[in-house]
Amino acid sequence: MGRTGRGSPGASRPPENSLATPKELSDFLVSVERRAFKQCVFSVHDEESALDLVQDAMLKLAENYGDRPPNELPLLFQRILQNGIRDHWRRGKVRSTWTTLLSSLGLGGEDDDADPLETFLVAEEGSVPVSPASQLEQAQVMQAIEEALAVLPERQRQAFLLRYWEDLDVSETAKAMGCSEGSVKTHCSRATHSLAKLLRSKGISL
Repeated sequence: MGRTGRGSPGASRPPENSLATPKELSDFLVSVERRAFKQCVFSVHDEESALDLVQDAMLKLAENYGDRPPNELPLLFQRILQNGIRDHWRRGKVRSTWTTLLSSLGLGGEDDDADPLETFLVAEEGSVPVSPASQLEQAQVMQAIEEALAVLPERQRQAFLLRYWEDLDVSETAKAMGCSEGSVKTHCSRATHSLAKLLRSKGISL
């Protein structure tokens, strides 16, 4: 008596859909960390950025999905990591666009009816700096750009960020701002020219 089911196959195993224990989550993160780091280094070409991406992905997995079944953890982690890598390149590409765009402005007249992005040809990933020295230099320029953005009129700053950070087109930006497409172009033109002038006044040549 009392031995019913004891020793039967699978009796001591948790169900497949049981939630991960803290130890199972910890063991998974330890097992995946080194491979994920190498994967990120290949993707972003910078060890410091790769380490940040892996640590961020591990933290997000633990905070948001730590109670999911163990068999779901690998796919969830990879989705988080790949999203992080894509965001990394997006931020780098956006920053490269900003610096290259602003370096081409400020000379000649200002056309308030033109949106600079419509006639500006953006380079692909090759324009994103991958060496630590280049990344540091661009980070310093980006800090100056962000400081300059803070002093722009609100509508100019809003149009600039929606167009060049959120990557909305003129029509989408106009809807988001509740104004005409012509107004968006005017705000963007004034913002980009003002930013270029502010940066030159600080001795920054892009």
